[in-house]
Amino acid sequence: MAERFGVVIDKKWCKGCGLCVGICPKKVLELDEQVKSEPVRIDDCIGCHQCENVCPDFAITVKESE
Repeated sequence: MAERFGVVIDKKWCKGCGLCVGICPKKVLELDEQVKSEPVRIDDCIGCHQCENVCPDFAITVKESE
């Protein structure tokens, strides 16, 4: 059974720098119309935590789904 992951973005902390969008190997994230990060292909997330690690504002949390 494949592991599932959830990506939570704190929109108050996200400044829309796009670092997470650029580093995600599965292109899970995009910038929305408010120029904030948004998980758009969450089923593709492999839980690598690269987006969480690169975020300068600690606005991203990656968690294993139950």
